[in-house]
Amino acid sequence: MTETSSSAVSARYTGLKGPLFRLAIVNGFLTILTLGIYRFWAKTRVRKFIWSSVDLGGDRPEYTGTGLEKFLGFLVAVVVLAVYLGLIQILLFYFGLHFVFEPQTEAEIVMQGAVFYISLFAVLPLILFARYRSRRYLMARTRFLGIRFGMEKNAWGYVWRALAHGALTVATLGILLPRQTFWLEKYKTDRTWYGDQPFVQGGKWTGLYRAMRHLFIGAAILFAAAPAIAIVMTMQGKSGESAATVAVPVALVGGLWAVFGYLYYRVHSFRYLTAHKSLVGDMAFRAEPRTGRIIGIYLIGALLVGAIVAVAFAFAFGVAGATIASAGSSGAAPGILGVVVIALVYLGILTLAGALILVFIVQPVFAHIVGTLTIFNPGALAEVRQRAYDAGADAEGFADALDVGGAI
Repeated sequence: MTETSSSAVSARYTGLKGPLFRLAIVNGFLTILTLGIYRFWAKTRVRKFIWSSVDLGGDRPEYTGTGLEKFLGFLVAVVVLAVYLGLIQILLFYFGLHFVFEPQTEAEIVMQGAVFYISLFAVLPLILFARYRSRRYLMARTRFLGIRFGMEKNAWGYVWRALAHGALTVATLGILLPRQTFWLEKYKTDRTWYGDQPFVQGGKWTGLYRAMRHLFIGAAILFAAAPAIAIVMTMQGKSGESAATVAVPVALVGGLWAVFGYLYYRVHSFRYLTAHKSLVGDMAFRAEPRTGRIIGIYLIGALLVGAIVAVAFAFAFGVAGATIASAGSSGAAPGILGVVVIALVYLGILTLAGALILVFIVQPVFAHIVGTLTIFNPGALAEVRQRAYDAGADAEGFADALDVGGAI
């Protein structure tokens, strides 16, 4: 960056759909041919493409991760997870709890639920751990102007804070969600570095309540519909039918409004938190993504992907059916051939769907967010010095094993 200290730099995204689609298709088929092993190299190639497509005043970030270190990290994580989950199941069995494939009695149904929820809550800390470590790895493998980003190792500190804030949010029926959002983001941001300079998350958690307004409206509508719903459940005849005609539309509106409210909260809390981040003293940021634009990308993208995949399924299985029928008429074994053909067609369609989602949903959302980003006082980066190389620990192994952050 050559701008003066009083200037501002606007970011832009230059990646095109065609090259990314071709990359995703090639990655998908190589992943199929290698029985899934290539997916670590595939994700690395996609990240390199996307990182290099971000333009910040004529300079571009660089992703330096490798597929090999991700693959090795995954193997280590799988071993650890297998041992951990095995110990959990041994403890459950010791206390008389085990999985029942077809519960016959009420006691077995209760035991089934207990085993499921205990196992789920046992994995939750590892999911939170994986999220933090994934972000740390991304920072460690991102460079800008030749300077490395980095992040401190305090993943378990993040885990217990996330569990505590999550429990508090649930206990208050979501009222303290802004507190959870702010303090967890502050924990991560204040432990993130660019070279030898730390990021700082400013602001107040109460400042996020403005972003909650549509969630509150949706909740209020649902609350207003609750009496009518109660009448429908307890009464029959005309009274119940009259209540249903009111309750169902009101509940539907409230539910849709709450969904929109959550998306609005995610977008506007991101805007607030970004506006209150700083680096090297007075270097500041602003990002202004629009909720409507992001919802539109998801809706249009989902329709496009759904339509293309549906046509591809119809065509591919039509061709597959004709191939199997032709093989059967020539005396070949259509059963074995049919299984192979159908499996290949199915995997090919999944590859196509993944590539389309990346091109029509993931990249446009990322491009929209990047396109609204402005960096103020970029000249302050001249004060930054290089940081030590971070080995990357498990290299996102736990995130890959638990399928956390699967988009890019």
